[in-house]
Amino acid sequence: MNKADFISKLAVEMNISQQQQQQQSRQFMKAFQVVLTEAMKQDSPVMLQGFGTFTPWSQKERIGRNPHTGISCAIPARTSVKFKPGKFLLRDLNPSK
Repeated sequence: MNKADFISKLAVEMNISQQQQQQQSRQFMKAFQVVLTEAMKQDSPVMLQGFGTFTPWSQKERIGRNPHTGISCAIPARTSVKFKPGKFLLRDLNPSK
């Protein structure tokens, strides 16, 4: 599912009229991305109870290899994000049999 598909499904789930559908869904997604990004920049985890937790973490500089040429190169340090799913998300993904 890409971002456009997600926005469309979000609009349906929120019971938004056809005219408002794209605008409000896109606005919500943009706001969510801004809030999440700002929290990650401040090194603050974002916990959505039952859904999961987004946590920033620092990757150290490391040596990598270009798969086409085989030449080693340094991969610079960077901040990345880990996601740990919450129990309700896991429950919905793995229903009891």
